[in-house]
Amino acid sequence: MARLDDRAREVVFRTEGLTKTYDTGEVQVHALAGVDLELFGSELTVLLGPSGSGKSTLLNILGGLDRPSGGRFWFRETELTRASDRQLTRYRRDHVGFVFQFYNLVPSLNARENVQLVTDVAKRPMKPAEALELVGLGHRMDHFPAQMSGGEQQRVAIARAIAKRPDVLLCDEPTGALDSHTGTQVLSTLQRINDEFGTTTAVITHNAAIRLMAHRVIRFQDGRIDRIEENDSRLAATEIHW
Repeated sequence: MARLDDRAREVVFRTEGLTKTYDTGEVQVHALAGVDLELFGSELTVLLGPSGSGKSTLLNILGGLDRPSGGRFWFRETELTRASDRQLTRYRRDHVGFVFQFYNLVPSLNARENVQLVTDVAKRPMKPAEALELVGLGHRMDHFPAQMSGGEQQRVAIARAIAKRPDVLLCDEPTGALDSHTGTQVLSTLQRINDEFGTTTAVITHNAAIRLMAHRVIRFQDGRIDRIEENDSRLAATEIHW
């Protein structure tokens, strides 16, 4: 797969000197120690680094789930640094899709109903069946989470995230609970969404092999960006082995 040379260099996220400190009482933990970063439209970015290096904290701030201790950050032209709770809720609802390591599906709802939880409140949603078809689960939409494999449940979670047609998709260890074969299916789904819809996608992982499917790779260490790499060519998720 070729690099995204012709992508519009729209800056979707920008941070300046972003910091985050957690006060545990006896000690302060500096999760982010001054992060300057740009994420661009339509790109798939992989964030690599050891546990505690700041990856999840950054994604939670960009997604409006957490607030920084210092610095500034923007979504497109809108600064969100001091946005109110109501503004952040609207921002998450209208612009951001989340995929986490654990699927967070409602056990008493079938796949279609789990996706419908999002489409009922979105501005311009897909039909739940359409979103499930996109992730290859059109034949499983009436099944409940307990009747599905881990990979299928994660793909339902992806369908739920994309059903509101988000501008950005933020994924925190989406294959962390899956074996390599099932993880490849999930990564293929994310790659397809990025390629077909141009959804700006950021994927946190400990798995260095996954970097090969990214347009750019951002390596974190001790709350800072250690380095940024750009792939001249990308592998399809099905070509990645770990």
